[in-house]
Amino acid sequence: MTEVCPPVTSLYVHVPFCAQKCEYCAFFSEAASGELVNRYVAALVRELELVAPELKPHTVFFGGGTPSMLNLAQWKTILQAMERLNLLGAEEFTIECNPATVSADKAKLLRDFGVNRISMGVQSLDENLLDRLGRVHNRGMVFKSYDTLRAAGFDNVNLDLMFAIPTQTMDIWRATLREAIAMQSEHLSSYEVIYEEDTPLFTQLHAGEFAVDEELACAMYDELIATSAAAGFHQYEIANYARDKSINHQLSTINIPSRACQHNLNYWRGGQFHGLGPSATGYVAGVRTKNWSNTQLYCEQLEKGRRAIESREELSPLRRAGETAAFGLRMNAGWPFAEFQRVTGFDLRGEWAAAMDELTAKGWGERTAENFRLTPRGLRFADAAAELFLR
Repeated sequence: MTEVCPPVTSLYVHVPFCAQKCEYCAFFSEAASGELVNRYVAALVRELELVAPELKPHTVFFGGGTPSMLNLAQWKTILQAMERLNLLGAEEFTIECNPATVSADKAKLLRDFGVNRISMGVQSLDENLLDRLGRVHNRGMVFKSYDTLRAAGFDNVNLDLMFAIPTQTMDIWRATLREAIAMQSEHLSSYEVIYEEDTPLFTQLHAGEFAVDEELACAMYDELIATSAAAGFHQYEIANYARDKSINHQLSTINIPSRACQHNLNYWRGGQFHGLGPSATGYVAGVRTKNWSNTQLYCEQLEKGRRAIESREELSPLRRAGETAAFGLRMNAGWPFAEFQRVTGFDLRGEWAAAMDELTAKGWGERTAENFRLTPRGLRFADAAAELFLR
């Protein structure tokens, strides 16, 4: 008798098009041309058709790139295909938007098809810094697009901010935080600028055009935590802050604010997900897949009726558990031992006892009888802490 696998409940779709490449961006993206975008949309519909039998989405996330660059006709094609394939109705359906590419018609269409969460890439509310980052929007577009989304009925909006941007001062950062919080969004995501190879910012840094001020970056992170908390946001992951009227602060259980991003929670807790579109990764039934980071090649493969998968890797249960431990420690709640064992089949106190001891000794980790989590200082250096669990 064939074993029937439960359906995959998380879907990520990568839209690789942007008006122009931002100075800091290392994600796979490219300038949009009408013909290629239409070809991508047709290929994406084919890929949706191929995975639909395995999918029953609880969360859907369209990221990029700039998904909101797609025009009304292109969105209609994708959403009608999802409707036909029974892929609508997710509890959380997020689309990333750039403030320069939001319109009332587009917002209404997305809302009509069940999109109920928008993540808007604000990055900064300082005009000079927006130019510095190579963003195509200005601060006025942020407020206008936000009002457009609210008018269309979106009651779950995330604002994406960046700090430690070259030339950004603490005063500018405080002003951006103050204005962003005054907009009354349900969620904030805020990331420190990372200097990835093959980006203009990385080249400028190594050419000595500016220096990284680590002390200022740490102070900006502390300011973010204090300011967002005072405004009623609860930090639940290093870079993520959500509203909740009735949060419970017990450390030994996973208490998540109600406006937390459910899609990302699935990643951090080691869940399965399908990844569609050029460069997208997926994890289903113990196998990690990665699609080709080439839109032309992606389309060619789908036009031949097959997935555009560049690589497949079957992870050993122990290695997968180590990754799950590392990802989960990005969350303030850390890992309750019983929950980790339920998710992975391993005891965190067994294979990773030395890692927990080392982090506790450094003041980066905190262990109780029921759980292990990173301290506020440990969260600041979560990537370094994660290395210990990935060995």
